[in-house]
Amino acid sequence: MTTVVKCPTCSRPVEWTAESRWRPFCSERCKLIDLGQWAEGRYTVPCEPADPRADSENGQDFTH
Repeated sequence: MTTVVKCPTCSRPVEWTAESRWRPFCSERCKLIDLGQWAEGRYTVPCEPADPRADSENGQDFTH
């Protein structure tokens, strides 16, 4: 049985197979739309703010 997922961009069904070239997207167009969303900063990955003291405490100095 083939797994079917929804395209993250347009929600069309996409078969998860080696032949599905753009998976999980249904097409190159949907893939590029999604990439553009990331590039414009519309999608983000939540994370904790970096502690600038952490690197210097570990003996690493990235100030120069």
